[in-house]
Amino acid sequence: MISTSTLAFLRKLSKNNNREWFNAHKNEYLSAKADAEQLAMQLVAGIREFDDSVGELEPRDCMFRIYRDARFSYDKSPYKTNLGIVVQRGGKKTSFACYYAHIEPDSCFLSGGIYMPEPPILKALRQSIDVNSEEFLEIIAEKNFKKYFSAIADANKLVKPPQGFNKNSPVVEFLKQKDFYVMRGVADEEICGKTYLKQTLQAFKALKPLNDFFNAAIEDISS
Repeated sequence: MISTSTLAFLRKLSKNNNREWFNAHKNEYLSAKADAEQLAMQLVAGIREFDDSVGELEPRDCMFRIYRDARFSYDKSPYKTNLGIVVQRGGKKTSFACYYAHIEPDSCFLSGGIYMPEPPILKALRQSIDVNSEEFLEIIAEKNFKKYFSAIADANKLVKPPQGFNKNSPVVEFLKQKDFYVMRGVADEEICGKTYLKQTLQAFKALKPLNDFFNAAIEDISS
């Protein structure tokens, strides 16, 4: 679970997103970071019990810097107001499907799958979904999967099927998508509760078949 003090720090940071305030509260940040790192190691250990492909990971392999790269952004705020933990084979810089825990006051969530894949990987995922449509549909219709994740996010998709794919395919709406990830909202009291780790690992275990499906497609183009 996450300490209430971690969420409290992130709330204050969102209202005081400047270097002077941050430097004056550096110890609070370090405490929040350590709290999230502890959760990261618990998640890695728990996920490895049902998905040993994630291997041995350290916090630096799973967490992102709090400092924003605002060089090309209209928003020049120097700090992120959330903490994210991503667990995937080879660490956060690889292209494999992931398990993700997002820590942000009033906006916590669990996620996983593939977000913003590079063009070759996106093409491979679409081809795998198209060729193995029955397997894919069975995975996302499975009872335990639907208990935690209602559907694959479809906010970012094409209007028409991508070139080379049949518009009459039974999975055509999925072929239009540019991302292949799922999300589940988490209340603040849940992420700070004693059952959060157990419930999160149960959700991620339900996600594993989908991640395996995606990773198989990625492995095909990597070999």
